[in-house]
Amino acid sequence: MKLMTCPINGSRPISEFFYGGELRSMPDPNMVTDEVWADYVFHRNNAPGIKCEWWCHIPSNSWFIAERNTLTDEIIHTYLWGEVV
Repeated sequence: MKLMTCPINGSRPISEFFYGGELRSMPDPNMVTDEVWADYVFHRNNAPGIKCEWWCHIPSNSWFIAERNTLTDEIIHTYLWGEVV
């Protein structure tokens, strides 16, 4: 069984988690052009490698960041938003 470590609830089965997408800086919606906003909303890099991603522990609704190698599916590190890594 694959496990993921929730920063709040500890090691849990991966079935208790929901993938929320890659962590990316959002452009200011009040200052950005339509083209840049469309690129942010619709386009992803999708290149294999180490990515920072949003994940949610469903039973506790705890959102956190997971650093994951998308090529090997190895979870390297998990932490709460705003924590120093």
